[in-house]
Amino acid sequence: MIWGPTLANDGATFRLWAPDRDRVTLEIADGDAVPMTRDPEGWFEATASVGVGARYRFRLADDLTVPDPAARAQDGGVHGWSMVVDHDAYAWRIADWRGRPWEEMVIQEVHVGTLGGFTGVADQLPAIAALGITAIELMPVNAFGGMRNWGYDGVLPYAPAESYGTPDELKALVDRAHELGLAMFLDVVYNHFGPDGNYLGAYAKGFFHADVDTPWGGAVAVDQAPVHHYFVDNALMWLNAYRFDGLRFDAVHAIENDAFLDAMAAELREKTAGRHVHLVLENEGNDADRLHPAAFDAQWNDDFHNVLHVLLTGETSAYYADFADRPAERLARCLGEGFIYQGEGSPNHDGKPRGKPSAHLSPTAFVAFLQNHDQVGNRAMGERLTLLADRQALRAATALLLLGPQIPLLFIGDDHGSESPFLFFTDFHDDLADAVREGRRKEFAKFAAFADPEAREAIPDPNAQETFERSRARGGPDAADWQDLYRTLLTIRHAQIIPRLRGTTAIGAEAIGEGAVVARWTMGDGAILTIALNLGKEPVDFPDIGVLPIFSDGEPGHAASVAVWLDR
Repeated sequence: MIWGPTLANDGATFRLWAPDRDRVTLEIADGDAVPMTRDPEGWFEATASVGVGARYRFRLADDLTVPDPAARAQDGGVHGWSMVVDHDAYAWRIADWRGRPWEEMVIQEVHVGTLGGFTGVADQLPAIAALGITAIELMPVNAFGGMRNWGYDGVLPYAPAESYGTPDELKALVDRAHELGLAMFLDVVYNHFGPDGNYLGAYAKGFFHADVDTPWGGAVAVDQAPVHHYFVDNALMWLNAYRFDGLRFDAVHAIENDAFLDAMAAELREKTAGRHVHLVLENEGNDADRLHPAAFDAQWNDDFHNVLHVLLTGETSAYYADFADRPAERLARCLGEGFIYQGEGSPNHDGKPRGKPSAHLSPTAFVAFLQNHDQVGNRAMGERLTLLADRQALRAATALLLLGPQIPLLFIGDDHGSESPFLFFTDFHDDLADAVREGRRKEFAKFAAFADPEAREAIPDPNAQETFERSRARGGPDAADWQDLYRTLLTIRHAQIIPRLRGTTAIGAEAIGEGAVVARWTMGDGAILTIALNLGKEPVDFPDIGVLPIFSDGEPGHAASVAVWLDR
């Protein structure tokens, strides 16, 4: 069940799982057409005297050729030729890198395309490392239709997008990051394929469960052995061939198979032993059972973002309705127990229960953020908090993010106070482009601001080049002030918080005002960390800790203020 070509001294062996086909032919560009041998399970195999760089594809019928779904690189886009790659050929400069412990992570999420491809990201790394960020998370880099995309419309998970660069250029980016002491994470998508260039249904309908609905169609059939191996081997490729330090698994609730997740985590742990490798989930189900050291290190905690967004902006529509009632109490629960929804009914899910108890978990089992690609880009106009929230309140929330014991994640531009939008962008054409553009606008028809069809026309066309160009993060008018704040907070985090994080447990948290909370944790060395935050309009009394704060901003207890103490 090996997907993709295997190199040998005398050529390469090619395989394709095509159980719906009786005949498949391997076509070599400028070369021969080689009939493939079929086994009883639907695997086709052929060997050809070709080497690195050879271009190939599979012919299923006179009028249908397809790329290798496990191609390591493409030439001519997702409908073009696949290419043979030798992952062992790259000469790693930092060959002995073993990673960094999870407690040291301060992650910045970036979009490769908006930064100019793999080489463009590499150029940014020295400044990122100098600020105190310790890890970069790339939004998906798998090949997608067109030249521009968030990455979640990928159809060839093994092949880096051509518009970003070559496999070796991606390895050079990882190498450069390690040279600077930065860990590298990659966002991977195993719950669906994009709409342009996905040929699996033409030869392997069993790759999907047509009777299990997801937002993207039938669920991926990870309970089938070839499909299971397809995704697990892909994860291993990123971790071993490209030497990424961790993976973030997109929307695993849509996979609907916990046994697959657990088995995948176990195999990844086994085959990356001896390194610091970190596995992170996005899971709308708030499934605390998946979060333990032998499986997944942490989950993106949308609850943290959502309740703080309500407190910062006053917005309560759509999924923010789940956090509109008693937001300070909900934030206190988040700081003290991890998830806000731990089995309670969710109004945004028609009252269905969401989540499992999480108070027993370490604070480091939760990745906290004020913004990410989803929370900015899924807004109609892609606005950032710099345009939606009071500046002083945003500073206070930033201190909570960077000095709290959860693992913090920043979005590209946060540390420069960027006011640039991050919009939803694609590069589809013809009928698909029309469907994506109109579908995007219809999504917002239920919002009062876009109830009028003319108002919806103002929503940027995802396929327009301008939409992509506007999404490049540029520093805001007070970028220097935001840089100073982030540098100060991260200096404190590295000196005072990170060395004490392992073994940290929550003491508790409580609301002390309409928009104010105080939270306390026992750090691994016994020190007590206390954070008081007021995002409300009325003054409150911050606690008297008896020691000077290690950080404070705003007049203590007044609106938009924060104070942080470490009692040793």
